[in-house]
Amino acid sequence: MNVDARSDLSLRQVTALNVEEVCDLSDTLTAEQQEMVADNARSLAVGFCSGSAWFRAVYAGGTPVGFVMTHTGYDWDDDIECPGVYLWRLMVARPYQGMGFGRRVVELVARDVLASGRTELFTSFGEGAGSPEAFYDRLGFVRTGDSYGDEPEVVLDVRRFLAAVDAAG
Repeated sequence: MNVDARSDLSLRQVTALNVEEVCDLSDTLTAEQQEMVADNARSLAVGFCSGSAWFRAVYAGGTPVGFVMTHTGYDWDDDIECPGVYLWRLMVARPYQGMGFGRRVVELVARDVLASGRTELFTSFGEGAGSPEAFYDRLGFVRTGDSYGDEPEVVLDVRRFLAAVDAAG
């Protein structure tokens, strides 16, 4: 199936029918990216063990192209303590990077955050080769001054972000 930047993007439940495909997406990342993004199999295991995680496979048309996981920020047992929704995992498989899927996933998550009555989306990232810092900067995430371990925490004002997305059409 052809996948391009215009492909319909959807977030689908990870099931017994697609879990292997979702896990295999991690193998497409560069070595530097693999240092920055947890393996999807590990992320799924952590997600199933957390009462505060929500995760989905990212599909472009009928093709799995990534994985996303958020956290409500309420479960201190997961070492996540923030006053909003935390973007815990975001990965787009290497063959599909540069097509705008990462930004579109953040848009879908931001719309859910806003619908839940919240206005901020938090995340953190590793620094160095393969870092997604520039990606988050382009979307409008700003540093909070806090960190998770050695990763700087950033926050997105979802109202401002979605207003810009909607204005761009």
